[in-house]
Amino acid sequence: MIAAQFNQSSRPFLMSFISQISEDLKNAMRAKDTVALNVIRNLKSALKYAAIEKLGADGELGDTDALAVVRKEIKKLQDSVDSAEKAGRPEAVEAAKAEIAVLEKYLPAAMSTEELGTLVETVIAELGATSKKDMGGVMKALQERVAGRADSKSISTEVAKRLA
Repeated sequence: MIAAQFNQSSRPFLMSFISQISEDLKNAMRAKDTVALNVIRNLKSALKYAAIEKLGADGELGDTDALAVVRKEIKKLQDSVDSAEKAGRPEAVEAAKAEIAVLEKYLPAAMSTEELGTLVETVIAELGATSKKDMGGVMKALQERVAGRADSKSISTEVAKRLA
């Protein structure tokens, strides 16, 4: 696999996420990497569909919306992994995990538990949150600051611990 070519950190600063997907598609074709090629084609299709749904035929998603589509595709594949494991199909599990690996390269680096905990405490203090009824506001503020570096479930768990 040509992993280095799919690494987000190698992405030029001003290149949009959608442009990077197109470039990675070309690189996968040149390298004859069928797994990456199929995954990126599916991702490109999902991005176009989301753009049409949200913005109309000529719309193009911003990086934040595009990352949400990537997360959604990863979630679908993780569900496939779970189903394949329950059905006893190791070849399907491996195939889905390989596809997930390609998609994860488009996500920003995940926050550590310590970083997330510190951020949660900071936001709770800033908002003056004291109970579970304040959780919605805290979650909203955190979602904006986390910018996709942690999933909603982790954020929710951390907030719930501190507002219990």
